[in-house]
Amino acid sequence: MTTSNTGTSDVDPAVREELAALRDSIDAAVVHMLAERFKCTQQVGRLKAEHRLPPADPARENRQITRLRALAENAKLDPAFAEKFLNFIIAEVIRHHERIADDTTKNTLTGPTSSTGAPAPTTG
Repeated sequence: MTTSNTGTSDVDPAVREELAALRDSIDAAVVHMLAERFKCTQQVGRLKAEHRLPPADPARENRQITRLRALAENAKLDPAFAEKFLNFIIAEVIRHHERIADDTTKNTLTGPTSSTGAPAPTTG
């Protein structure tokens, strides 16, 4: 979002820079936490694929939304925003799980392949 700088001449530039640096640090932490979360959900996706479980788990998703809304309220964050954010993450996780399941099915039918699509070398 872009805002005008008019009327900000009385704001101490050092304070603005300090707040910008704080926001940047928080943004970096959020990105790193999301990366860790997605590493975990990739493992879950592989487990689901191996056991032929569905990519989505609506009951768990509903419990998570309820839990996150309560966390948001306690943190003085708009619960509706928190729910939208979680729904976005859930949709991405499901998409990943579907891709993992598809890849697992293909590998089961055709055998593992290398990153180039050629059959992977067998060992042992």
